[in-house]
Order: sequence, then structure tokens, then C-alpha cells
Amino acid sequence: MLLQAVFLLLLHCLASTLGQYELCKSLVSTDEGSVWEHYACQPKPASMKDHMRIKVDPPGITCGNPPERFCTLENPYLCSDECDASNPDLAHPPQLMQDRERNGLLTYWQTVTWRRHPEPLLANITMSWNKSLELTDDIQITFEYGRPTIMIMDKSMDHGRSWQPYQYYADDCMETFNMSPKRVRDLSPANITRVICTEQYSRWVGSKSEKNVKFEVRARFAVFAGPRLLNMDSLYTRMESMKGLRDFFTFTNLRLRLLKPALGGTYVQRDNLLKYFYAISNVEVPARCKCNLHASQCLLLDGNLQCQCEHNTTGQDCQRCRKGFKAKSWKAGSYLPTPNGTPNTCTNAGSPSGSNCECYGHSNRCSYIDYLNIVTCVSCKHNTRGQNCQHCRLGYFRNASAELDDESVCIECNCNQMGSVHDRCNGTGFCQCKDGATGAKCDDCLPGYYWKQGCYANVCDEEMLLCQNGGTCYQNQKCICPPEFKGVLCQQPRCEAGKDCNAASSLHPPTATLLLCTLLAHLLATLTPH
Repeated sequence: MLLQAVFLLLLHCLASTLGQYELCKSLVSTDEGSVWEHYACQPKPASMKDHMRIKVDPPGITCGNPPERFCTLENPYLCSDECDASNPDLAHPPQLMQDRERNGLLTYWQTVTWRRHPEPLLANITMSWNKSLELTDDIQITFEYGRPTIMIMDKSMDHGRSWQPYQYYADDCMETFNMSPKRVRDLSPANITRVICTEQYSRWVGSKSEKNVKFEVRARFAVFAGPRLLNMDSLYTRMESMKGLRDFFTFTNLRLRLLKPALGGTYVQRDNLLKYFYAISNVEVPARCKCNLHASQCLLLDGNLQCQCEHNTTGQDCQRCRKGFKAKSWKAGSYLPTPNGTPNTCTNAGSPSGSNCECYGHSNRCSYIDYLNIVTCVSCKHNTRGQNCQHCRLGYFRNASAELDDESVCIECNCNQMGSVHDRCNGTGFCQCKDGATGAKCDDCLPGYYWKQGCYANVCDEEMLLCQNGGTCYQNQKCICPPEFKGVLCQQPRCEAGKDCNAASSLHPPTATLLLCTLLAHLLATLTPH
């Protein structure tokens, strides 16, 4: 018992040392003995520049191939510096943005000079982690030889499939982006997630000490937690109650769009374009792995960051319940109530909170049907149905590439209403087609049919159902017949033998009549005085 008490005291001391939300569980004594008590938890902040992958484009934007000279804004006509990709001492490759500079030797990535002015000098720097992260402090980019006049920082939350602006930077926000300039300190709790344009980091001040461009995170935290961030409980409470606040600080990729280099003044000096370029010596991204408050550690495994998930969760971000622990829908942990939060632990079907009820995460309620003696899921979500929400609703089919507990396990059939018998499909997504229709969704026609709000049999075509007697087939729907013929395929003469054809003939005057009319018109023209 003494050893157990010492162990519990040690755990308590460790918890108080680590601070808020840094322990997922601790051993506590109860009348039934020692049990684990679970808490919401998250990894410690870290410098993510060590794990980022950098891509620079367009191709050829990095200087040195071929070698070229460049000047600096401080000494614009002393162009003795050189960039040469083939010489390690003169090369400036992208990886120098994230290296640890030793012995005081400054290293930096650098672009080609603005030789092609007035064509814009554009460069994109994409940073990726293959992992969801949450910012914990200011992003800071250190530029050598002048900060950009115009720049945009973007972020992606889906590994680069889509992007959204994070912040705009310009020496004149209104002229460049048609946005009023703002500082983070001007924001209020109601609009703290607003994307702003700032002039704070873009204007030329002529000083080498002004190198850094920031995306301010601490100032946003301070709106809720106070200037010294002493009231973090208030921030965490807002994280739970304010829609979009946690997502604002979440990202998988960041991108810098460099749109105009530092000018060193008001105008571009066209007689010396070798002094205009971009150079970055360091990128700092303080963040933590996003583990949805289900992990206190995040490790590098096989080259990728991976949350060490607790609370019976799994996945790179602890974003789903482990197999066998899906008695209720997965939920992220909660910061509330402070200081330990709520773990929202996944439970197995045999636990009291699971009510012996397995719904694969598509329902969190079950009902006992007495006369059948079964427990069945109630109100299945994500277009599922069945006793365990294991089937797809009518009009949907099973996504073969998704697990049974995936929210996208059922895909809509999307049968074409005009071409299909009904809106249901088979297990591979093929709909039941009406006569003449074909295709997975019944939105195409078989040979011999044409589409017109559904498939209809061809009246004519160019192979089997030929229009006769010189008729032409119009869109497979009808034959356009010469004047002398009629019928579906122009197969009948308009004047049949033994019938009076004068009426038909009157529509088409004979050649002699036409010739007579022509002669009369000519005679009339000669008699008319000019």
C-alpha cells in the first residue's frame, strides 16, 4: 500500500509539472481499488520546421542555374555577390530555409533576380507535414535583403487539395487587395478569425534589422487569455463555444505566395534590376500535432508524425474509434470543464454505456424490441439502415473502399430519373434501366435508340432503317421526304396510280409554265419606259 501511495503521489506531481491537458489519464484510489481516470489531452508544442517538407515553384526560380551576380539594397551598385548552384559555398537551395545555422554562418534560400521586369517576379513556397497541426505561437519568416512588398500566406486543411487565404501583406492594402489595412490588435473576440491585410511587415524601412514577417497567433490568444496569456481557461472555453475558432488555427499545409520583392524605395530602378530578389533564411512554425484531445504524445514514425492515441481511439489524428469500441459515435475530446476537460472515450459494445449496442458509429441510441428479443440501433445516420446500421438506405450503395464505420460508407446511386426504372441500384452502383437505356446511371442509350428525356427507338438511321426515295434522316427521329413521297420512311408516293394528282401537281408548276412566266417578265421590262 505504501508503494502504491508513493506511485500515486509521483503521478500527481508529474501532472502538475506538465500543466494543462498534457496527461491522458492518472491512477486514482476508490473504494473498489485503484482505477484509471481519463482526461482530455494534447501533445506539447514543438518547432515544426524540423518535420516540414518544402517545395518551391515555378521551376527555375531558385538562383544559381545558370550562375548570376546580384546586388543588395544597402549597396545597390556593388554587385560582387554571386549565386552558383554548382558551388556549395555559393548555392542557395530551398532546404536552407529550415537548417540550423552553426558557427554564426548565415545561410538562406534565394531566387533569381528581377532581370525580366516588368514581368512579375513570382515565387510560391509550399510547406507540408502530412499531418493536421494546431498553431501555438507566431509563425515567423526571416527575409534577408528586404521583406516582400506584396505577399499572401495561404493554408490548407486537406493536404493541399484546397487552399484559403490566411493573411495578406502589402505596402498599400487598399491599392493592392482593395482591403482596409488592419492589425491583429484591432480585432475583437467576435471577429478574431477574420482574414486581414496588414501593412506592418511590408514597408521598406531601410534597416537590416527589419527582417521578420509574422502571422500573429499570440495576439489572437491574448484577446481571450489576456496580454500575458495567464487566463488560458478562458481561451479553452472559447475554443469549445466559438464556432470555427479551433479550425482557424488548424492546418496541414502552409503556402507563401511572394508577389513583389522589396524595392528599397518607392519605385523600381530599371537601370539596376540585380538588386531585386527574394531570400529567406528561416521559417519558424510553432505548433502541436492535432490529436483531437485524445493523445499527449506525437511521434515521428516512418517519416510521418503520428498521434499516440488514447481513449480507445485510432488514426493519424485519433479521428475514429478503435475496432470493437464503436458502441457510440466518435467525438473529439473537450477542453471543458477546465482544467482536465472531458475525454469522450470510445466504448465497447459490452460496456454499460454501450448498452450492448453496436452501430458502427452511425448512431448513439439503441432500443430493445421485446417481442423479437433483439437490440437495434435507432435513427441511423450517414444514409445507413439495419439493426446495426450495417446496410445502406434505398437509393444508396456500399462504398467498397470505406470501412463500415466510415461516414462515407454509403454513396448515393444517382440514377437518371428518365432512364432508370427507380432510384435504387445494386451493390456496385448500377441502376436498373428502362428499355433502350444503358450505363451505370442509365443516362445513355443503346444502339438503335436516341435520347430525348429518356431513350426512344430510332425511327430511322444510317445503317438499318434507311429513309427511301431520297429522304434524309433527321436526328434518328423522322425522315424528311422529297415532295413526291410520304410515309415514315418516305416509302409511299404522294400520287398513287389511278388517283387525281392535279392537286399535288398544282403545287409544282411545270417547266413550260415557268419558261412562259420568264418570257413575259422580259417583255414587260423592254416595254417599260426608262
